[in-house]
Amino acid sequence: MEAACPSGSWSGALCRLLLLTLAILIFASDACKNVTLHVPSKLDAEKLVGRVNLKECFTAANLIHSSDPDFQILEDGSVYTTNTILLSSEKRSFTILLSNTENQEKKKIFVFLEHQTKVLKKRHTKEKVLRRAKRRWAPIPCSMLENSLGPFPLFLQQVQSDTAQNYTIYYSIRGPGVDQEPRNLFYVERDTGNLYCTRSVDREQYESFEIIAFATTPDGYTPELPLPLIIKIEDENDNYPIFTEETYTFTIFENCRVGTTVGQVCATDKDEPDTMHTRLKYSIIGQVPPSPTLFSMHPTTGVITTTSSQLDRELIDKYQLKIKVQDMDGQYFGLQTTSTCIINIDDVNDHLPTFTRTSYVTSVEENTVDVEILRVTVEDKDLVNTANWRANYTILKGNENGNFKIVTDAKTNEGVLCVVKPLNYEEKQQAILQIGVVNEAPFSREASSRSAMSTATVTVNVEDQDEGPECNPPIQTVRMKENAEVGTTSNGYKAYDPETRSSSGIRYKKLTDPTGWVTVDENTGSIKVFRSLDREAETIKNGIYNITVLASDQGGRTCTGTLGIILQDVNDNGPFIPKNTVIICKPTMSSAEIVAVDPDEPIHGPPFDFSLESSTSEVQRMWRLKAINDTAARLSYQNDPPFGSYVVPITVRDRLGMSSVTSLDVTLCDCITENDCTRRVDPRIGGGGVQLGKWAILAILLGIALLFCILFTLVCGASGTSKQPKVIPDDLAQQNLIVSNTEAPGDDKVYSANGFTTQTVGASTQGVCGAVGSGVKNGGQETIEMVKGGHQTSESCRGAGHHHTLDSCRGGHTEVDNCRYTYSEWHSFTQPRLGEESIRGHTLIKN
Repeated sequence: MEAACPSGSWSGALCRLLLLTLAILIFASDACKNVTLHVPSKLDAEKLVGRVNLKECFTAANLIHSSDPDFQILEDGSVYTTNTILLSSEKRSFTILLSNTENQEKKKIFVFLEHQTKVLKKRHTKEKVLRRAKRRWAPIPCSMLENSLGPFPLFLQQVQSDTAQNYTIYYSIRGPGVDQEPRNLFYVERDTGNLYCTRSVDREQYESFEIIAFATTPDGYTPELPLPLIIKIEDENDNYPIFTEETYTFTIFENCRVGTTVGQVCATDKDEPDTMHTRLKYSIIGQVPPSPTLFSMHPTTGVITTTSSQLDRELIDKYQLKIKVQDMDGQYFGLQTTSTCIINIDDVNDHLPTFTRTSYVTSVEENTVDVEILRVTVEDKDLVNTANWRANYTILKGNENGNFKIVTDAKTNEGVLCVVKPLNYEEKQQAILQIGVVNEAPFSREASSRSAMSTATVTVNVEDQDEGPECNPPIQTVRMKENAEVGTTSNGYKAYDPETRSSSGIRYKKLTDPTGWVTVDENTGSIKVFRSLDREAETIKNGIYNITVLASDQGGRTCTGTLGIILQDVNDNGPFIPKNTVIICKPTMSSAEIVAVDPDEPIHGPPFDFSLESSTSEVQRMWRLKAINDTAARLSYQNDPPFGSYVVPITVRDRLGMSSVTSLDVTLCDCITENDCTRRVDPRIGGGGVQLGKWAILAILLGIALLFCILFTLVCGASGTSKQPKVIPDDLAQQNLIVSNTEAPGDDKVYSANGFTTQTVGASTQGVCGAVGSGVKNGGQETIEMVKGGHQTSESCRGAGHHHTLDSCRGGHTEVDNCRYTYSEWHSFTQPRLGEESIRGHTLIKN
């Protein structure tokens, strides 16, 4: 690789190069050496000027400082410009200070900058046109083949700078492969710029190298910027394609359609992407079993698909494919790798279960239940212990009475036929069943020529056995009147022998009799009334009285039945009023509705006749009854009876004349609703004991507590008043208390009003809360003014002539903030005292 440096020529012009000489002077004990460098007269910012070996002067310097802020010195001695510098004179100098803070050792380096001019040779063309030649300091693409066999060192390219025409140039490189890993892979000849490689490189490890080339003069000046060089490693087809898995396993259902996707295989190649080295082609090179060929593979994607719909798991349940992948787009010289692909054929329900026999015969004794009588077997070619293989049995015909049930044995897949309801030999000696079987999973093939269910016939013979009495029906009924006399007999429960259909020889026994009303005859089963029957008793529901009877034969076999005695109603109960307490709120009601009931049957019940019991004329005078409907009447008062409680007897008759008298407790109450009256003790007064809720009690307690707080405040206020004078509140600033007295004149003095501070007019004594409740008496007239308190003194008030008024004063210095009270306190305090004899005739005027 070589780098070109652009060189230019100008027709009829001179090109001047300005160089700066850097001199490092060492003076006696302060300096150590001097160095001279030539640089252009203009230096750009952050440009490397040169490098100084600082260790020759100071090996342990930890502080490096430049006296010129335009230059910066790094730890390795590199001198950089911090700003753009234009050298106007031939020389410029600055000082480098080196010091060690630990031992206080210091060194100085004096730097002198010089520049001079050189004249370049002129190039003239025949056309005298300015031309620019190609520079030889620019990056040129460079590459090398991976895994090269040499010989090494292997020449790659030449790096060259045009400044070598004017300077002695040394070439160097840095970066990965040079002074970074992998180290010493590349080097450059210092004088020629020839770039070499020392050993082979693997592209899969290093795709390229980016190194930096430098061109410097022997004294450290860099006429060229660092040059980046990219060395690309060319790929060689040295990597085999590799499948992502050693063995691929896929599953597909049998009988699937042609073109069904089985799965996809994938391979990778470490060679360079998007080249022939990584262009892969897939193929199937073998199948086990080899025939018939059922699968194909897409050469580019590696997708495996079916080429036939004749996959049958029952014949072959697994196929093994040998697959190949090859790079170079499958060309014969490409690298290749093989792998194995296993394809499992999954089962579908394409075979129906079939009975191993078409008919079965079995037997069972009558009256037996929950017993197994037969097991049937089926054959199914589908996968064992799957829904496609497990059988579901059903009884298609012959089980109309529900005597049988067939279930599946989960372990053997057999059908188990059981008796779940006892059979009766006397009714049926043989049962013929038709059973069918299907799979748990639905059948996948719909063939019209083939039945979707296999069937078989089962003949069940019923065997006779010696049975006991039969209580059939289990519930029997008889009818009796509820007023039947004790000793009355009636038919009872009847059991019979199922074989003879006769009741002879059967004994009966009463098991339950809730109230002990009847007895049961042991031989005939008839019943006899032992106690009076009552249809309206609490134990009777719907007019039927139930007893339980046990029937037994001579062999001790028994059965149990229920005898329901239907009690026929008689009119033995008069209608009555169940609610015997009535409340009439007199302010809002004038009557109350009463309802009667009759426990007898409706034929012996309403319509009812209501009437007042005429034992006393007082009841007839105060009350009146009026029928509303067949079972209700309205009771109203008349002649305005007073509040109170009254007893009103009422007679109620049914349609057959059966009657009863009910004494109603009627209350006339001063209330709005009936609930208001029920809470009172004395309805006439409307007071008495009142039931209070918890919230009402709480409200009362809070009210009492509030009253105590108010009382406590007033007591404290009164006691505070007795100890110190009060100030007239601010809100009474516009009120005047004028006392007028026409009695004989007295002394010119200010009187105390109700215990407030008094003073003589013109005195210098200071008021407690200003001039409050004070006045001037002169010429037979006495005046007291109530004014706003505030900061006042009696000295600020003045009087004229014989009539003096103590006005509100401003500007006083007495503090009265603690003497403010409310108007209610002032009012409660002054009113009682204004009524005394000493201030009789005074008036209170409010502005």
